[in-house]
Amino acid sequence: MRSRILARTLVSAATVVGIAAGSLAAAGTGAAASEPAAKPTVSSGDVTTLATENFGLTNAQAKNVQRWLAKYWNYNDTIDGDLGTNSWKAFQRALKVHWGYPGAIDGDPGENTVKALQRLLKRGYGYPDAIDGVAGDKTRAAFKKFSAVAPSARPDGLR
Repeated sequence: MRSRILARTLVSAATVVGIAAGSLAAAGTGAAASEPAAKPTVSSGDVTTLATENFGLTNAQAKNVQRWLAKYWNYNDTIDGDLGTNSWKAFQRALKVHWGYPGAIDGDPGENTVKALQRLLKRGYGYPDAIDGVAGDKTRAAFKKFSAVAPSARPDGLR
């Protein structure tokens, strides 16, 4: 009789442990299923830059720059007053030929683009400071002067 009680106790204990283990396993998969799926990774090469960088120019001033780019530097996008990727690609072509821009023609007006722009602005539009690649107030003021005469400027940007 004792062996039957012992056997039943063991079977009951094993059943309880089995049920508990099954419940934990189900809870684990339920929790895993309710977690959000991982977001897909996007590389920078998959993203197109749509932002504009006018460096303080109004839309009218930026349109003047775009007209100059269209006249000399194969800018064939809309003349809309937003210096976006295509505007900066055309500007980089000019800067590469005449003003020492060393980078890729990528439409990103980063530090090297600004340095080359500052060389142009220093030569003909009153930029007084060091060529530092930072589009500060004096760079922006000289760029405004350039935009005023850009449609009639030579291919190198000078008057």
